[in-house]
Amino acid sequence: MYKLGLIGYPLGHSMSAVIQQAGFKSIGETGSYDILETPPNELIDRVKFLKVNNYDGFNVTIPLKVPISLFLDEIDETANIAGCANTVKIMSDKSFKGYNTDIYGFRAAIPNSSRLVGKTAGIIGTGGASRAATVGLIQAGIKVVNYYSRNIINSSAMINSMRNSFPEITFNNYQLQNIRNLSDISILVNCTPVGMRGNSMDMMPITRLSLEELPKDALVYDVIYNPMKTLLLKEAESLGLETVSGLDMLIYQGAKALEIWTGKMPDVQTMKIAALEELY
Repeated sequence: MYKLGLIGYPLGHSMSAVIQQAGFKSIGETGSYDILETPPNELIDRVKFLKVNNYDGFNVTIPLKVPISLFLDEIDETANIAGCANTVKIMSDKSFKGYNTDIYGFRAAIPNSSRLVGKTAGIIGTGGASRAATVGLIQAGIKVVNYYSRNIINSSAMINSMRNSFPEITFNNYQLQNIRNLSDISILVNCTPVGMRGNSMDMMPITRLSLEELPKDALVYDVIYNPMKTLLLKEAESLGLETVSGLDMLIYQGAKALEIWTGKMPDVQTMKIAALEELY
C-alpha cells in the first residue's frame, strides 16, 4: 500500500485525491492520497512530517513548486530544465528526488501539437506552471515565447533562466497591463490562478478585447481545471477559438506521477471519468 499526498495552499477544490484513487484501481494497487494544506511558512515542518510519517511521495502545487527545490536531494532532467518540481519521490533512505510531470501533462493535453512548430506562444504569468508550459511548448516546436506578467522585474529571473537553457528560443517579457498585438500568437496559455473556483471564478486574466486580437486558428489553454470551463475559455469559445482545459493536463501529469511512484502507468481514461464525475 502506497502513502502519498499533495502539498500546497489553498487546496480546498483539489481533485487530485479522486484522480489518484482511480489511478490506483486501474493498476491493481491500493494507497492513500492525503490533501495536506501547506502555506509557504509551514513548508519546513511539512517536509519533516512527510519524512517521519513514511510517505512514499507527494505532489506539489501552488505556491510551493519553486520553494520545494530547496529540500530536494536529487532532481531529474525534467525538474532541472523547468527550474521547479511538482512530483517528489521519497527514496528508501528518506532522500527526496524531484520530477516535473507538469511538462509531460501540459504537452500531452495539446491537440495536434505539430501545428505549433515554428510558431509564437503567449504565456500569462511567470510562476511554476509557466515554467512547465514553456518547456512543453518548446518541445512542441515553438520558437518565440511572449510572457505577460504583472511585474516584469519579478519575472525576469525566471525568464533569464529559460534564456540560458534555450538560447535558440526568443523570449519576450511584457507587462500584463499593456498586453496587445496578439495577432501572431498561435497558442495563449493562462498560467495564473485568475478564474479558479474559490478564487476569482468570475474574472479573466485578460480582456475580451485582447482575445479578439488572436488569430481565428489560435488555441487558448487554461491550466486551471476547476471549473473545467473558466470564464477565459468560455469567452474564447464564444469567439470561435479552440480551447483546452487544465483538466487534461492535471490527469496526464497525475498519471505520470503515479508511474514514478509505483512503476506502473495508470489508465488515463479511468482517471478522467473519475474527475468528470467529481466535477459534475
